[in-house]
Amino acid sequence: MRRRALLKALAALAPLSAGGVGLMSFARRADAIGGTLPLLNQPAPDFSLAGIAPAGKGEAVETRLQLADFGGSWLVLYFYPRDFTGGCTLEARGFQRDLAAFKAAGAAVVGVSADDADSHAEFCSSEGLAFPLLSDPAGTVSRAYGSWIAPFSQRHTFLIDPAGVLRANWLAVRPSGHSAEVLATLQGLQAG
Repeated sequence: MRRRALLKALAALAPLSAGGVGLMSFARRADAIGGTLPLLNQPAPDFSLAGIAPAGKGEAVETRLQLADFGGSWLVLYFYPRDFTGGCTLEARGFQRDLAAFKAAGAAVVGVSADDADSHAEFCSSEGLAFPLLSDPAGTVSRAYGSWIAPFSQRHTFLIDPAGVLRANWLAVRPSGHSAEVLATLQGLQAG
């Protein structure tokens, strides 16, 4: 069936109420393979994860971060499958390239994957990353963000405002140019 014919068939379904609310007009709550995606303009799911954070002079130290640690600032929380893979490296390099612009806009960048702290430390060192990478080996936080297909986090990104409210998301991210796309959205939200 062609797309146009399918849409017409769906639109022609009997109204579900006297007000004429049909099948196509319901608000969507997106269910992802990796869990239920959190709703935009609602509080972001809380998290507390161990990982590594830059300590200066290219060194990384173990840390534990939670959503409350970013209260009062914007947070770019991005999930990715694995350290040292092509797409994940390209995406991380993009966030590193734009990190000064994110900081100037009052935003922190944090990556999350199932890799352990040692892998994250090596990845940060080899790529010169100056933002935290958190470990979610069981996928607990990734599931809360609809971003888990065991044993990996899916490539999703979430933009959380200073009040902890989820303001934007990107699903099945294409790594090339993604950081610039997130930065443009952040700047647009701040201006608007």
